Amino acid sequence: MSAAPSSLASTDPESGLRAANADWLQTNLPCQSACPVHTHAGGYVSLIAQGRYREAYLLARRPNPFASICGRICAHPCEAACRRKSIDAPISIRALKRFVTERFGVESEASPQEILEVVERPRPAAQPGGRVAVVGAGPAGLSCAHDLALMGHEAVVLDAAPVAGGMMRLGIPEYRLPRDLIEKEVGFIRFLGVEIRLGVEIGKEVTFQQLRQQFDAVFLAPGCRRGRGLKIPGMELEGVLTAVDFLVDANLGIPLQVGENVLVVGGGNVAFDAARTARRFGGTSQPDEPHHNLMFDAAVMAAKAYGKKVTMLSLESRDEMPADAEEIEESLREGVKLIHRRGPDAVLGEDGRVRALQTLDVSRVFDESGRFSPRFVKGSEKRIDCDTVIFAIGQIADLSFLGEDHGLEVTPQNTVAVERTTLATSLAGVYAGGDVAFGPRIVIEAVADGRRAAKSIDSYLTGRRDEASAIVMRRFDTFGYDHPFAVGDYERLQRGRIPTLEVERRSGAAEVEMSYSQEQARREGARCLHCWINTIFDSRTMSGSECIQCGGCADVCPEDCIDLVSLLRFEGREELLQQPLRLPDGCPLTFTGSNGAALIKDETACIRCGLCARRCPVGCITMQGFYSPQDAELLKLCERAL
Repeated sequence: MSAAPSSLASTDPESGLRAANADWLQTNLPCQSACPVHTHAGGYVSLIAQGRYREAYLLARRPNPFASICGRICAHPCEAACRRKSIDAPISIRALKRFVTERFGVESEASPQEILEVVERPRPAAQPGGRVAVVGAGPAGLSCAHDLALMGHEAVVLDAAPVAGGMMRLGIPEYRLPRDLIEKEVGFIRFLGVEIRLGVEIGKEVTFQQLRQQFDAVFLAPGCRRGRGLKIPGMELEGVLTAVDFLVDANLGIPLQVGENVLVVGGGNVAFDAARTARRFGGTSQPDEPHHNLMFDAAVMAAKAYGKKVTMLSLESRDEMPADAEEIEESLREGVKLIHRRGPDAVLGEDGRVRALQTLDVSRVFDESGRFSPRFVKGSEKRIDCDTVIFAIGQIADLSFLGEDHGLEVTPQNTVAVERTTLATSLAGVYAGGDVAFGPRIVIEAVADGRRAAKSIDSYLTGRRDEASAIVMRRFDTFGYDHPFAVGDYERLQRGRIPTLEVERRSGAAEVEMSYSQEQARREGARCLHCWINTIFDSRTMSGSECIQCGGCADVCPEDCIDLVSLLRFEGREELLQQPLRLPDGCPLTFTGSNGAALIKDETACIRCGLCARRCPVGCITMQGFYSPQDAELLKLCERAL
């Protein structure tokens, strides 16, 4: 049931804003709550709909050091939480982020100084600052260094790889993430004063204990760069690879021998990355081949790479596969063949080289409780001929760089144990995040870990803490109400397809996904339901706005998400409700008699059209927006009727 925030302060007559309850905002703005760095996705897509592209970039970039990269490869948990999917399909939030970063991000003509003016400052620069070692130049480590530099600390990033970016550079194929974009994102972090030392292997050039002695604090974020194998016969044969090893070697230009008949085992996004990269592999292992032996120009790629046969084997059916639907569709368009409901039983070889994979039929993938628990059909052996097998079944952390007597608490999963809020380890001054602390994670989660660790390290070095953040509320006029978003038929707009490059033009390095046009972007942004604006039911006898139970709001609601029902229907049946009913002040509804009625609203179905507020004859229904103070002014701009 809709309810007003439980702790509202008096209204500011000049700004029309008042303090509000933070929990209320989090539950009613699901896209922002789902984003690990709490980007106000609804705000920037709505600004795009208004044609306010620079303002949209401000909202998108402020909390995210890798906004431009995330505009291309983010797993977009915000889209999974988007309320629009209850109508048809979620907003294409990631594609809209790319639309604005291309105009104002590191890939645009903007200077580092111009981008610096946009960046969110976690805390003022410390005087003096500390000296912090960051192990790992991936999204977690670089995000931590980014924020440490902004807070006045000297950050030194160390990585064994010859290039910065971690698995963004080593694991994600170039057709998804251009290398020059990674360099520009990393270049801005260098502009902040961060020192990045590449080719430095912890445990050899410098030990973990030496880092602790030479620096005031250490953040561990080396990622999970070891691929997981299977305990089946034949894993030692030549031609058996893990997806992580394959992608890292391919992206670094390390010579590989990949046959003409490639079989990729797995059903997640990493498996599809491996399969699609195999389709682009040049078919040579000579180290002096151009483009690092991997990426040929369009003519050579069309002749060689697309001539390969690539097959994927997954335990899951098409509907059960964990990979993004877009990844599956694009792989099929590129000629990758899929075999479902089969699992590996043994790798078969001849003269030490892979010749086939023996498989078993799968009777189930998940048990009755939905947990991953595959079962195979005995006697269902089948042979799939191949000369290369790439296993894409997971990644594991390698903690050998810490040395034998590192003193850190380690989990049973061989990850570094941390306190989840601060990312502090069992050793004072040592913090860990990203894959090495939590196992394989999506990029935006690693970014959030880095930012959280930076604040924890700053607190450790300076003793500073954040004050509780305020949330403000704006109440829109009720009488003569004209909801700024209730224009056009935004609830009828279908999700726009993200443009992609034609299959015949997809060379090794050519970026497959393309950007929306201005018309497409504005149309897609207009689909937003503006969940930070809520319908508030607030009867006040003293002001004459007490509900008269006319039912007009329920009658006018186009989504049938409001009901006026007698309390008799709920008395003694509270256990049937998915969550307890609450009064407008946030208190649980208690039954003291058989009289009265409850006005119940399904928040998940509400499209924020404002018709109920317009229809209410006594003004007890209002539309109210909730904001953080730093976002409020920008959001005002997209709250004007188009």
